[in-house]
Amino acid sequence: MARLVEGRADGPVRTECEVLMRRRSGSYWSMTLSAREIAERARPGQFVEVAVEARDTLLRRPFSIARVSSQGPSAGTIEIVFDAHGPGTRWLADVAERDAVDVVGPLGSAFPMPQHPVAALLIGGGYGVAPMFFLGDQLTRANCRVDMIVGAASADRIHDAIESKRMSASVTFTTEDGSMGQQGRVTDVMPDLLTSNGTDVVYACGPNPMLKAVAEIAREHKVPCLVAVEEYMACGIGACWTCVMPIRGKDGHVRNKRSCVDGPVFNGARIAWEHTRWGVQGAADE
Repeated sequence: MARLVEGRADGPVRTECEVLMRRRSGSYWSMTLSAREIAERARPGQFVEVAVEARDTLLRRPFSIARVSSQGPSAGTIEIVFDAHGPGTRWLADVAERDAVDVVGPLGSAFPMPQHPVAALLIGGGYGVAPMFFLGDQLTRANCRVDMIVGAASADRIHDAIESKRMSASVTFTTEDGSMGQQGRVTDVMPDLLTSNGTDVVYACGPNPMLKAVAEIAREHKVPCLVAVEEYMACGIGACWTCVMPIRGKDGHVRNKRSCVDGPVFNGARIAWEHTRWGVQGAADE
């Protein structure tokens, strides 16, 4: 059984970040920001909140931290990945390089890290794979074996397949339409990989129905499972209570926890999925 410890996470800062690069990545957008103070504090699993200037948009938008660069010419940068599907994200996709955006971060909890080298299976659905890159780099530095499952509805919604191959000992791609890798969902290939890779711990990020199914399979195989949930974290500081998840405590009682401050990383076995709107729905990669 893998023993996990909470990573140190310093408090958030608010800063004006220069957009160094923005590029299209299949159906998604990738943006690199100059954010030294955030980069120095960030841990895998945490997120940032970006102020957007779209019409009728008052609240910031949350984005997982996909990569952090602490060395070389790009030191002090962070990367976010998003789908431009609403007015806020469409506005952000149109921001030009060298423009500045108002960012708060890092926010939320980080993925617990193993105390000694383990075999880790990282699972990402859609652009939920993005924070797996940050986590995978940290696990590799800790001499852990990293295997990946990356799933999406179609090939154009698989983000940065080359990076997945670079950072992992093995990667399995799944698409619901069969346009890339194996046809199906991440949960179709997960049981065999848990056994064949001797997985000690599962980390996952993606749509919540997918996380529910992943957590259930991990529990059946008696493997710890840490998930970064995808909730709309409107305020990012725990004030609005719009991003609650039902978490079962050690005493068996279920209590609402705020994803933005108590999460977004939770023990998958502790989430009371039956109390969520996904409790009676099937898994989906995207």
